[in-house]
Amino acid sequence: MIKIIMNGYNGHMGHTICNIVSKDNECDIVAGIDITTSNATFPTFININDCDMPADVIIDFSTAKAVDDVIKYAVEKKIPAVICTTGISEDTLNKINEASKVIPVFKSANMSLGINLIQNLIKKAVSILDENGFDIEIVEKHHNKKIDAPSGTALLLADAANAAMNDKFEYVYDRSEKREKRSKSEIGIHSVRGGTIVGEHSVVFAGQDEVIEFNHTALSKDVFAVGAVKAAKFIAGKPAGMYDMQDIMESM
Repeated sequence: MIKIIMNGYNGHMGHTICNIVSKDNECDIVAGIDITTSNATFPTFININDCDMPADVIIDFSTAKAVDDVIKYAVEKKIPAVICTTGISEDTLNKINEASKVIPVFKSANMSLGINLIQNLIKKAVSILDENGFDIEIVEKHHNKKIDAPSGTALLLADAANAAMNDKFEYVYDRSEKREKRSKSEIGIHSVRGGTIVGEHSVVFAGQDEVIEFNHTALSKDVFAVGAVKAAKFIAGKPAGMYDMQDIMESM
């Protein structure tokens, strides 16, 4: 039985993960951390440093400002960490990378298997389409409560295309102040915020007289929670290092 600490247990994603784990006979939530508390079937703590429950892995699905404390705690306790939170600062990313030298860290901008499959397809597509004059534009849509833009997933997809082409592209987020022709060396990234959209991402390859699109729509947040639990089960017992959804896909 894999013992999980859930950081952010009282948020929507935390509740969803806890519900999924409750039906999984391979893992169990042994503690929950959140600045707001509610009744739970496991011990709960407001401050992560007060948590003294033995665990095999910690899942963080909270806010960007909480990640520093999660990483520090995971390193001190020698617990593998699954970081699902997005909008993380460069300083915190550096701390995550340093932590991966002593503990296993699983980090992905999107925990959906579908998005990560599209990431692989984009790498193949761009190597063919770019040399044939196709432009790349990415459009992401999310609910009106999402605070970071562009989404971490949009950047994940852009990075996939860029890595396949030796980082030749620059990212353009706003053309409203430009009065010039689009450069062939750019990827346009556009954000839409409104309503209760869970998450939609489109990668558009626009060429001469034809358009190819890769689209992904999350119909509920459950897809991300399922991925987080898969990650927790995957990373428990692994050696120190950085892991992501690509590692899970390769193990299937």
